[in-house]
Amino acid sequence: MNSLAPITHPLLNAAGIVHGFFTRAGGISTGVYEGLNTGVGSRDDPSAVIENRRRVAEAMGADLDHLNGCYQIHSAVARVAEGPWRGDRPEGDAVVTAEPGVLCSVLTADCAPILLAAPETRIGAAGHAGWHGALGRSAPSARA
Repeated sequence: MNSLAPITHPLLNAAGIVHGFFTRAGGISTGVYEGLNTGVGSRDDPSAVIENRRRVAEAMGADLDHLNGCYQIHSAVARVAEGPWRGDRPEGDAVVTAEPGVLCSVLTADCAPILLAAPETRIGAAGHAGWHGALGRSAPSARA
């Protein structure tokens, strides 16, 4: 078990939606990436990124290979994850799934994270919205 404490919302917790917004706390990256850097496209030490991603997946009750996130391009493109993605990540800015145990993830800095959940159908989505994606209607493109 790791010591990460994601920020959660009580209404989503009550609905049984596993979710979390992570900060830099609890990671092993150093230097400009200090903390919980999970960006595989960053110039951080790849072994630190993998460990940080493993910690996030574990905190969500899943294996590392179930943590799905797009190669973010500041768009309104949403991708469906029907299972764990292996190999290259698709380009886009939102991940949608109805598969139990598959985690939707996005990274944000000065952009906004969007979390959508439909408890009745068990569909969830995570989106990344910068000004370009927000104007391009990124949230509606990921809705369940």
